[in-house]
Amino acid sequence: MPNILVIGSSNTDMVVKTERFPQPGETLLGGDFFMFPGGKGANQAVAAARMGAEVRFITKTGNDLFGRQSIEGYQKEGILTDYCFTDSERASGVALITVNSHGENEIVVASGANATLSVADLTTALPAFEAADIVLIQLEIPIETVQFAVQLAKSLGKRVILNPAPAQVLPSAVFDQLFLITPNETEAELLTGIPAHSDAALPLIAAALHEKGVQHVLITLGARGAYLHHAGFAGIVPAQKVEAVDTTAAGDVFNGCLAVFLAEDQDWISAVAHANQAAGISVTRMGAQTSAPHRVDGWTAGC
Repeated sequence: MPNILVIGSSNTDMVVKTERFPQPGETLLGGDFFMFPGGKGANQAVAAARMGAEVRFITKTGNDLFGRQSIEGYQKEGILTDYCFTDSERASGVALITVNSHGENEIVVASGANATLSVADLTTALPAFEAADIVLIQLEIPIETVQFAVQLAKSLGKRVILNPAPAQVLPSAVFDQLFLITPNETEAELLTGIPAHSDAALPLIAAALHEKGVQHVLITLGARGAYLHHAGFAGIVPAQKVEAVDTTAAGDVFNGCLAVFLAEDQDWISAVAHANQAAGISVTRMGAQTSAPHRVDGWTAGC
């Protein structure tokens, strides 16, 4: 059983469906309202757990109803929550999400307790790092915590996957600690300064990230799949075409599942193809964690 450590955010998602996104200053009457467990870290942890991994999750919630419900949900998924910390002063994180008729989304996050996940917290969670095959991190927690986490994991000989979302500039010391980085096109452009307007730019972006010290580079391309660049392959691994209902957690499902497949020592192209398949299933469903497939959901033979 692969052992995955996920470090990141825990949120409650409040989702409104609407025909189109509002213009600045405009009020729209939306449609259905949903409330789902979310947060990029939590979404990735759930996705990994549903692929059959043993998952430990390091996060911080508030001492409130949303926080307690979140922890209970992780435990029901089989996620180990020994290092899910509680902030007695800050509320749990929330995300306000609008989903249009094409399944596209706009998201505003109030980080709450996520913003206080600290280096000191991670220091007490050393056993979780030691047990991990792969450490998976995102950027909805303080950047100094991210930097400490990748350095600690690398010092212990662990493979570190960084999903650099939401997009922000990273300290240069982070890059050479990474086994794999998985930006989307917007994030890749911010990290390298190279416009990601065409397929011709993808190898240039990958080369720039390799030069910064990253071992392997994967650029997610939404419905098209993902561009993979490593020693044995450089090219797009295509995704299957599906009818999207809600793309909110597609990237999170992709990353959580990919971590598991790589920990299982699947070859790179198969691992990415299977992660594409999992993300494709997720966009046909509403919600974040609720959209993540289980290993038996729609998998073809050999997956």
